[in-house]
Amino acid sequence: MDGNSGLTERFEEHRSHLRAVSYRMLGSLAEAEDAVQEAWLRLDRSDVSEVENLGGWLTTVVSRVCLNMLRSRESRREDPMEAYPTDPAVDRAETVDPEQEALLADSVGLALLVVLDQLAPAERLTFVLHDLFAVPFDEIAPMIEKTPAATRQLASRARRRVKGAPLVPEADLTRQRRVVDAFLAATRGGNFDALVTLLHPDVVLRADKAVVPTAAPIFLRGAVTVATSAMAAMQRARATAPALVDGVVGLAMAPLGRLFLVLGFTIEDGLITEIDIMAEPERLGALELAALDV
Repeated sequence: MDGNSGLTERFEEHRSHLRAVSYRMLGSLAEAEDAVQEAWLRLDRSDVSEVENLGGWLTTVVSRVCLNMLRSRESRREDPMEAYPTDPAVDRAETVDPEQEALLADSVGLALLVVLDQLAPAERLTFVLHDLFAVPFDEIAPMIEKTPAATRQLASRARRRVKGAPLVPEADLTRQRRVVDAFLAATRGGNFDALVTLLHPDVVLRADKAVVPTAAPIFLRGAVTVATSAMAAMQRARATAPALVDGVVGLAMAPLGRLFLVLGFTIEDGLITEIDIMAEPERLGALELAALDV
């Protein structure tokens, strides 16, 4: 690289953009850094003397790298679980500053990352490039070997999944969001009293067996009991964000952008009457999740 300092400087001008694209594609800071590094290696091996738009060229390269990584991830999901006992993205978590990852997830929108992770690789690439970075469809189409018209349809389908379809009027959705936001803030801040005030005195909490290693699902009743349980998950709340869950406002917990569990709420007269915590893969797979404020 010492003999190619000019090319290095030109690449560094685009690094932050490439990192932003890669992170939204992959939802993992470690994997995003890998993709950006691969883009540099390909640049270093290429003759770009006639490339007029280096930023566009690099965006195409890093997008193709991310697409291959997404497809590899998809194939791992389809194989038996015992064949892949660990997730490389999680294995590499120790190489990334957790605080930096959390801040980046907050800036992008954790719920958006969760929903993007449910899209097929081509859908995710098309939505990210077009809707988030304004890349034209005729530039995206060759990356996924589709026509511009088919690429537009992919983006439209992805957009519908990302935005979802609320089952309640906008005013009710706003009231739900206010309560759920307050629940998350109280949990993150360790504010026990504030949490109790959000709960109905006879609130019920149910959690399936995948939430904690127990022989049977968890069942709790009463505001104080449920609030005490929520306080125990205060650290986990950092990786949690509001999302549309089957058309109503809930919470999605997603360390490193990968869905871990979902909290569904029943809210009556401004108080939470029921909390359903779901972590079993079958239940999570059956949920329709969408991002709020996209």
